[in-house]
Amino acid sequence: MTESGHLPTPDISHLSSSDYLKIYEPAEDSFLLIDALEKDVNFLNQLRPTVCLEVGCGSGLCLTFLAQILQTKALFIATDINPSAVDICQKTAQQNNISIQPILTDLVSCLGDRLEHQVDVLLFNPPYVVTSSSEVGSHGIEASWAGGVKGREVTDRLLPYIDKVLSKTGVFYLVIVKENLPDEIKDILGRDKFHCDVIITRKSGPEHLSILRFQRRHSDCNS
Repeated sequence: MTESGHLPTPDISHLSSSDYLKIYEPAEDSFLLIDALEKDVNFLNQLRPTVCLEVGCGSGLCLTFLAQILQTKALFIATDINPSAVDICQKTAQQNNISIQPILTDLVSCLGDRLEHQVDVLLFNPPYVVTSSSEVGSHGIEASWAGGVKGREVTDRLLPYIDKVLSKTGVFYLVIVKENLPDEIKDILGRDKFHCDVIITRKSGPEHLSILRFQRRHSDCNS
């Protein structure tokens, strides 16, 4: 169950300790994103999304949950730079009778043109831990947590794609910690005319986690 106790989380009993040596094991940040999606379930169903994308899918838990709670059929695409994550995400989808198309790529680098203004829901739980820049860029499990300067080096590479891939009514859910300087992220996407709502904030050990939801400002959706 999610922490709010309403909707069941996807079954990940097929994953083993050896899998978690290769991919990020779902943790508080993963479940906080799920809780945010559950909180927004009516909003999301009113959007009637047709294309949903998770960047850096890891185990596939969050995208599978999104597929479970939507009442309309949609195309679900997952990307990851880690080959093990692509494989395990597919297995998680199959375990839960969900259809997901996992793609091995860096962020959305091979999808940007194909998905231009097509994505209705975009999820990103990035590597947000503040590290040295030298730790960023691995194709293995380190890619799931090493965020470099401000914990933002990977996130900052995705932000320029948001305006390009989101549909007119599309929404972008982003997991952040306070060290990522969320006000700077809001300013960056604000320049592309996106409005930000903080959906959930929670303290987990030393981390202050939040889920941000970005949407185009209403006047720009109608332009």
